[in-house]
Amino acid sequence: MSRREITEDDIESLAVGAWVLGTGGGGNPYLSLLNMRVLYREGKRVQLIDAGDLADDAYVAVIAGMGAPLVGIERLTDHRVFTRAAVLMEEHTRRKFDAVMGMEIGGGNGVRPLMVAANLGIPVVDSDTMGRAYPEAQMTSVAVGKLKPCPMTVVDVRGLEAVVETVPTWKWAERVGRKIVVEYGSTASTCQPPRTGAEVKRWGIHGTTTKAIAIGHAVREAQRTHDDPVAAILAVEPGKLLYRGKVIDVERRATEGFLRGVVRFEGMDDWRGLAMQINFQNEWIVAQRDGAPVAMSPDLICVLDSVSGEAVGTETIRYGQRVTVIALPGPDIFLTPEGLAHVGPRAFGYDLDFRSVFAS
Repeated sequence: MSRREITEDDIESLAVGAWVLGTGGGGNPYLSLLNMRVLYREGKRVQLIDAGDLADDAYVAVIAGMGAPLVGIERLTDHRVFTRAAVLMEEHTRRKFDAVMGMEIGGGNGVRPLMVAANLGIPVVDSDTMGRAYPEAQMTSVAVGKLKPCPMTVVDVRGLEAVVETVPTWKWAERVGRKIVVEYGSTASTCQPPRTGAEVKRWGIHGTTTKAIAIGHAVREAQRTHDDPVAAILAVEPGKLLYRGKVIDVERRATEGFLRGVVRFEGMDDWRGLAMQINFQNEWIVAQRDGAPVAMSPDLICVLDSVSGEAVGTETIRYGQRVTVIALPGPDIFLTPEGLAHVGPRAFGYDLDFRSVFAS
């Protein structure tokens, strides 16, 4: 099995790149970054492996924070709580994990598996199940593959612990898990249904940790050399520039364990006179320019600070911010009819047929 040690510089870049891939959600990675700095200062290290190096019968933890991002920046958690979610799953299934991966590469959830790996002494798999961030449990590649949706552990910082032993479908996993999280206060640490090495190889979205590190490195290097960080992202990823503007209105509410709302922008530079609106449910879901849809899930809508190039989250975006909006292509598995049924605009309640920004 080939392993590569993740350096401290890699972690700094991962936090920046995962925030870009979070499309507004996944939780701000800054707290996870601080946790990793502490763990590395204590001498712990994390190794990254390719999914192809897993044994077919390997037992893989799938880690994610669940809840409303706005609550997550008020009720702080740390590496011990996420590790406890994994250990609770080990206790419940009576089996030790061989490796850990993220449910989603986006936002803080792209960094949290490293915290568990550092504490348990197991490697991180260079894969996830979303290729970005999505708000619901059924919006994953393993749900598209109809893999088993249970068991799941749900833990919070006060010591509350729950195990969801059996649910019939991924939508039921979402409903039951979300109700628990809402009762916890709308934020929790979870270990999602464990996967075998064979399942990860077949249904994982691969290379996403490496991708996030590359994006973050490009942004940080552009900042260091005073180059355009947005252009740097588009140089390492096949994305498209959609808009530059200023935030003129934010409507935001935490409800049912999600952060929902809409942000409105006033155009600047080449987009002067053009209005944009982006609706969100934890993540940016549908973008409209002068009332016409221009980007939608599963394409990634990324709202970036126009100066720093770093991502702006749905929980932190504010009036007056100057932003640049780009789109990145979504994972192929979500572009299929089955994938679109899980993550297309209609899965979020929008009466829209998916049309990709990247359609020829």
